[in-house]
Amino acid sequence: MTDEPHSPAGPSLATPSLATLTNDGLQALLMRAIRITLIVGAIAALVLWKASGWRDAAMMAPGAAISAASILEWRRLIRFLNAKMDHQQVPRAAAVSAVFFVLRLGVFGAAIYGSLKCLRGSVVALLCGLGLALLAMVWEAVRLLRD
Repeated sequence: MTDEPHSPAGPSLATPSLATLTNDGLQALLMRAIRITLIVGAIAALVLWKASGWRDAAMMAPGAAISAASILEWRRLIRFLNAKMDHQQVPRAAAVSAVFFVLRLGVFGAAIYGSLKCLRGSVVALLCGLGLALLAMVWEAVRLLRD
C-alpha cells in the first residue's frame, strides 16, 4: 500500500495534451499528417503497382497528392484564422491564400476528373488515396490523445 492520500472521487485524470495544444503544436501536427499521407500513399502505390498493375497505382498517386495538398491548404487557412482570432498581424498573403484555396479546389476536381478519364484504373484506389488525409489526421489525433 502507498501512503498517498486518495481523493473521494477516485484517481485524478491527467489533462490530455489536446487541451494544451498551441498554434505551433497544431502546425507541427498538420505537417506530420502531410508526411504520413505522402509516405503511406507512396507505399500503397508501390504495393498496388506490384499487385494489380500500373493503372491502379497511378490512380492512388493523385489521390494521395490531393490529400497532402488539402492538409497543406487547411494548415494555411488555420494559420490565417488563428491570427485573426488572436488579433495578431495577419500573414501578408492571407487574401491570396484564400483565393488560391478556391482555385485549388477546381484544380483538384480537374485532377480527379482527368485521372478517372485518362488512367482508367480503379476508382477505389483513387478514393483510398483521397481518404489518406482523413487516416493521417485520425492517427495524429489518437497519438495526441494518448500522450
